[in-house]
Amino acid sequence: MTRTTLQVDHIARVEGHGNIHVVVNDGVVETVEVNVVEPARLFESMVRGRDHSEVSYIASRICGICSASHVVTDLKAIERVFGIEPSPRTRALRELLVYGSYLQNHATHLFVLAAPDYLGQPSVFPLAQTDPQLFEQALALKALGNELCTKVGGRSIHPITAVVGGFTHEVSAGEYRALAGKLEAMVPFALATVDVFNSFPVPDMATEGDLLAMVEEAYYPVECSDIACFLDAGISFDASDLADNIEEYEVAHSAALFARVKATKSPYMTAALARVNASWPYLSSNAKVAAAKAGLRPPERNPFKNNVAQAVELVDALERCAGICRRLAENEVPGRSTPPAYTVRAGYAVGFTEAPRGALFHALELDGQGKVVKATIMTPTAQNLANLEADVRQLAQKLAAQGVTEAELRLWVEKLVRAYDPCLSCSVH
Repeated sequence: MTRTTLQVDHIARVEGHGNIHVVVNDGVVETVEVNVVEPARLFESMVRGRDHSEVSYIASRICGICSASHVVTDLKAIERVFGIEPSPRTRALRELLVYGSYLQNHATHLFVLAAPDYLGQPSVFPLAQTDPQLFEQALALKALGNELCTKVGGRSIHPITAVVGGFTHEVSAGEYRALAGKLEAMVPFALATVDVFNSFPVPDMATEGDLLAMVEEAYYPVECSDIACFLDAGISFDASDLADNIEEYEVAHSAALFARVKATKSPYMTAALARVNASWPYLSSNAKVAAAKAGLRPPERNPFKNNVAQAVELVDALERCAGICRRLAENEVPGRSTPPAYTVRAGYAVGFTEAPRGALFHALELDGQGKVVKATIMTPTAQNLANLEADVRQLAQKLAAQGVTEAELRLWVEKLVRAYDPCLSCSVH
């Protein structure tokens, strides 16, 4: 009898701290555990009793990359409680802010965290020596995401200009045009990035879990919709019906809650791959061509292809944001972004955005003074953990059947974890 116990402590090149425990006994995978070992950070408790105007600033501290998404998600929940309908101009600015975090996150994940896996390097730093041009362009793309967030949100992380119903500041028409030019200039590099990541060999596998993404008629949505869809189950629901459609549950080996589809008890994946499957027809023209060239079109269920999906989203984000900036510069987006007057009232609602890593939900209950009675935050990584475990099990079983060495098994399990682009610190929020 051959028994392999794979214990990966402190998974490298992911955000946060976690372990993977896999036991293979005589070619059969017996145990797979994703151990999130970070302590609870208590953000849901921090905002309890605080005024609604403070909530987004506090919640944004959950993450230094997805902070814009946390801000916008909270604002959407508050506005639904108060009955505020943001103007198209405000929605356009929020889309820019969210996409700024996409540029930050995807560039960092692809080149700093994932690429070393496929280049035989322990980190990104040798890449600076072997391919300095690629390294510098990757940093430039990340810097452009920082600049976009700063121009729209007031700073590169933890934005301060986005408030209930609008924004406290907008840049000039000239600055919008300059941003558009910079965004368009990065498209060729993003297209090359799709080719680079599509060239990396990955195991042939397909996740058996469902896929969850925001949906909107004839659009590739990241902020503008309140409707989520489980693609396999064919279940679409309003974000405020979150508790009727997604259930969280505890597992003994993780400090983070796991999640599953309430109706089917299936785990699910929410990520760039889910978004591309849900809204492929509505990618920008160059992004769609790049995706088709890479063979990335629905149904694509290989979780390793999440890296390619993120690269496709870089192309889409650059083109989409350049267009938004030009329309804002020419005042072609109706309405004003100035925060409106509003009436505070009690109520419950759920805000929903597509953060870079996947669907993000903030449920808020407010009292008659606009103070938080209860808050629940459901991050993409926490939602992905159950599906990640199932995918690791499938991968480990496939590789065990091929008789791979323990070192090879370890490498591919780590590659799969990183392909999910997890933020383990966010998962315990």
